[in-house]
Amino acid sequence: MSLGLMAVSALAAPLSSTIVKRAASLEDVATTGYATLNGGTTGGKGGSTVNVATLAELTAAVKGDTASIVLITGPITGSGENVKIGSNKSVIGKDKSVVLTDFTLTVKDVKNVIIRNLAIAKVVGGDAIAVQVAQNVWIDHVDLSSDRDHDKDYYDGLLDITHAGDFVTVTNSRLHDHWKCSLVGHSDNNGEEDTGHLRVTYNKNYWYNINSRGPSFRFGTGHIYNNYYENVSDGINTRDDAQLLVQNNVWSGSKKPLYSTDEGYAVANGNDFGGAENTALAGTLTAAPYTVTDLLAASAVKAAVVADSGVTLSF
Repeated sequence: MSLGLMAVSALAAPLSSTIVKRAASLEDVATTGYATLNGGTTGGKGGSTVNVATLAELTAAVKGDTASIVLITGPITGSGENVKIGSNKSVIGKDKSVVLTDFTLTVKDVKNVIIRNLAIAKVVGGDAIAVQVAQNVWIDHVDLSSDRDHDKDYYDGLLDITHAGDFVTVTNSRLHDHWKCSLVGHSDNNGEEDTGHLRVTYNKNYWYNINSRGPSFRFGTGHIYNNYYENVSDGINTRDDAQLLVQNNVWSGSKKPLYSTDEGYAVANGNDFGGAENTALAGTLTAAPYTVTDLLAASAVKAAVVADSGVTLSF
């Protein structure tokens, strides 16, 4: 059955003013967004748990395709390294002490990966998290940042999903203090590879002190709902035939909350643009291809997102 035939209208979901929370588990799986499709995203559930405390231990633990849960127990500092995560892995920070500095977590040519509850800061020479040619990735409760003290090209992206990455969900995260934040689809000239892929959900994330790419979305299909944007100059940029469903998000201090370039499209409803204007071209994506049970009213978004986003879990 095609994703279109599976579509369940997100508009039909009842609006809520509260979020029901439960204790987090190392074996949690994706329960919302595109990461629930294509067989779902379970990460390392059912595999062994490996504790790591150094860059060398982390690099070794995430290799291979055997299911495992890699629990990072404390801060790790690198110098521009690229840590490649294998299939069927959950990479989880134990608590708020887990800050990874100056190295990239890469999810490339693999499937079924969860990255959760860790901070990544000031990565020079690469993205904080890079997803490429990968399927079924859930990124949850992360805190990604750099600074805006340097030139806009000094750092790369915080979270880039490129080269036909697919079935990705980003939830409950903080993306902040950065120039060019999150890119879906890396090039205007990559339509042959990307078209039909790049299906991504952003839900309940807190974006602040960002210049642009909140996210910038090429070619793919995106569902962006219940995010809170604070001092994000250029927010959601839909471009190159992207089709977005933008629901119940809130902006404060934005010049361009939602806009098109190069014929990108969006259906927008229930949003609070903070007095700015939505200039995106009207799209056709009116429903998400999965059931949405957690759609908050815009009036409830700021309080819920600010309180629960980022590294707020303990294991």
